[in-house]
Amino acid sequence: MYGTVAAFIHCCCVLLLARADQWRLKDSANCELHRKQTDLNSFLWTIKRDPPSYFYGTIHVPYTRVWDFIPENSKQAFQESNIVFFELDLTDPYTISALTSCQLLPQGENLQDVLPRDIYRRLKRHLEYVKLMMPSWMTPDQRGKGLYADYLFNAIAGNWERKRPVWVMLMVNSLTEADIKTRGVPVLDLYLAQEAERMRKRTGAVEKVEEQCHPLNGLNFSQVIFALNQTLLQQESLRAGSLQVPYTTEDLIRHYNCGDLNSIIFNHDTSQVPNFNNVTLPPSEQVTAQEIDSYFRQELIYKRNERMGKRVKSLLEEHPDKSFFFAFGAGHFLGNNTVIDVLRRQGYEVEHTPAGQPINSSVVQSPPPPMVRIINGYITVQPPHRVQDHYHHIPSSSPSPSSRSSFSLIFVSLLLIVISRTWTTLL
Repeated sequence: MYGTVAAFIHCCCVLLLARADQWRLKDSANCELHRKQTDLNSFLWTIKRDPPSYFYGTIHVPYTRVWDFIPENSKQAFQESNIVFFELDLTDPYTISALTSCQLLPQGENLQDVLPRDIYRRLKRHLEYVKLMMPSWMTPDQRGKGLYADYLFNAIAGNWERKRPVWVMLMVNSLTEADIKTRGVPVLDLYLAQEAERMRKRTGAVEKVEEQCHPLNGLNFSQVIFALNQTLLQQESLRAGSLQVPYTTEDLIRHYNCGDLNSIIFNHDTSQVPNFNNVTLPPSEQVTAQEIDSYFRQELIYKRNERMGKRVKSLLEEHPDKSFFFAFGAGHFLGNNTVIDVLRRQGYEVEHTPAGQPINSSVVQSPPPPMVRIINGYITVQPPHRVQDHYHHIPSSSPSPSSRSSFSLIFVSLLLIVISRTWTTLL
């Protein structure tokens, strides 16, 4: 939920309980991944004003999987913008702290106290299986970077008995072999945040952690238990070999790199919650699944789009002489009631910007070279100036470069995986 905070945040492969035909809206095999600029995907929209500003749709996968397919004009828009805004500030330790706090049960409560005994036992058994298997899931490259299975498991699942059931459900969705193999490389939106820091751009966020967190915690108990049970059933079936994942992160990456602007695909990443609608469910459970889907669609997509769009408008009005680059999950710009729709209703002209189309922005003077340090193999820089607004928490003191580096690349990436990507990977 970076889109929820984005992240924590934000995310990897989410195993969906949707029908395969609902998701295979485009045969990815028919998409040829051209490298000519005119043939690349474009998730860039231009807000027509002087100077222009931009919307850019991100995806919660390792940036290395998609970066070469991002058009040069999208990269140019990012580089030439004065200010970069994200859903959440993924480099702010406050974001991490607030995300952690919102996932916890009330003081004195443990998961064993609130879950039905059978579900708790199955959950514990599954986590023991994951911990046992994780060393074999790690890649040589991950081990070469000093990322080991015990550390990774504890970073993702540590303190799981104190988490609220809905967050445990999201956590279980992210503890898959395919997901684990991607850890250690920043997801695209986190990479952009780090690049903005490196370039000493002014940065900010349009959402508060609580605005992404509270909707998840707002599910009633019976709905949460249903969702957790369905998630465990899916994982148990996958382990037994009786279920194939209908839609994987690889499919999502292919759609993104092919420039498929289909809203259904990317809205699942945006809401960050698995889709439990399944024709194999009995009628009563189908009703529950539909209620959950409707609740999250309203709370995590439509309401957020409205709020984000209004805040974008306020920022544009407060800084008429600045060029903004708004990097949100791609699902926020696709389908109905999008952030773009909100801005258009306010009188702004917003148009899709195809790959290869020149952008008309004034060249921003290059910033002075940042103070770069390398700590534990990760590059860190002095924090940039932030845009102070009431949507974005400004810490009273800046953490040391060392602490920012470890937060940004390790903890933030892991969190992003759990939240931002639990519907699949795009928001």
